[in-house]
Amino acid sequence: MTQYSLFATCPRGLEQPLADELAALACQEIRPVEGGVACKGTLEQVYRINLHSRVASRVLLRLSKAAYRNENDIYKLAKNIRWFNWFTLEQTFKVKVEGKRANVKSLDFTALKIKDAVCDAFREIYDQRPNVGKIHPDIRIHAFIAEREIEIFIDTSGEALFKRGYRQDTGEAPLRENLAAGLLLLAGYNGSRPFQDPFCGSGTLAIEAAWIAANRAPGLMRRFGFEQLQNFDKALWVKLRQEAKAALRPVAAPIGGSDNDRRMIHAAKANAEAAEVAEYIDFEIKDAQAVRPNGDNGIMLSNPPYGVRLAEVQALQALYPQLGSWLKQHYAGWLVGMFTGDREMPKFMRLSPKRKIPLYNGNLDCRLFLMDMVKGSNR
Repeated sequence: MTQYSLFATCPRGLEQPLADELAALACQEIRPVEGGVACKGTLEQVYRINLHSRVASRVLLRLSKAAYRNENDIYKLAKNIRWFNWFTLEQTFKVKVEGKRANVKSLDFTALKIKDAVCDAFREIYDQRPNVGKIHPDIRIHAFIAEREIEIFIDTSGEALFKRGYRQDTGEAPLRENLAAGLLLLAGYNGSRPFQDPFCGSGTLAIEAAWIAANRAPGLMRRFGFEQLQNFDKALWVKLRQEAKAALRPVAAPIGGSDNDRRMIHAAKANAEAAEVAEYIDFEIKDAQAVRPNGDNGIMLSNPPYGVRLAEVQALQALYPQLGSWLKQHYAGWLVGMFTGDREMPKFMRLSPKRKIPLYNGNLDCRLFLMDMVKGSNR
């Protein structure tokens, strides 16, 4: 099988969990960089990463990499790619360009040059050009431009991979599914210990935990960009999906989610139903401090509300010492993970994190604080 150069993107801070996933899928030459992981893999691995990776955002397959001096070099490079090996005249496409210290007039102008190159490459052979699809293109082309080098990729994922296909109602600021899964992996969650989220919102952490515990491939409910490509191997894809379904297992340890917002719990239950894990998760309308452990030596992981305006921040910081006391009183023996934009949180809770992991929630600079709970002790 042909080995391709691949680049899997992910939320910043999750490069290592993604590299671990790629290693488990037998990819070669794995190299984490900021915002993703480069590796080598066959078409089968492309399908497997899309189907099984919990933390990847997209899986990009590299078609070309070269030095450039100006936009005309980029046009020539893009025009020389054999696009008709990948898609047909009848399919729509879209070009997205990103850059770091790129020596070009503008990224938008460069995207236009690449689009023209693709159209001209088709026109030379067929006397016709494919159409651009702005909203739901069949084919997505990505280019990354550095100071002296450009790489052009075809996107094998289609819609971003955090769109698992189960979300009914997002709530205000939902945690993206792949970020939620990454937090669980960083906390060492594998389904063998009880799990709770006392600020569960629309249920994303609890649902991703149930999927990990059930060994459920996160891509089982959706379609992918590679299904539109000319070299799509349908028989192989059917086989991989069947293997993933056969690997499902019952959830062994309890999973709980609670929130004091009735509407949120309603949304969480609808999401869990759609994700086919409602039977494994116990959702309750409850104030955080009224929650009690659903077992021994479990993992609590939560994305508690954090204020943006000063008054909200102060109100929350007044609540933190109470949360700290509640955890020490009831959750001895548990690992507690708090994912927050508030760096001061552990200090106000009077707890000492054993690990502080920097992560981004979109553009928001956050931390995952992991704390081992010891009964009654302050530090």
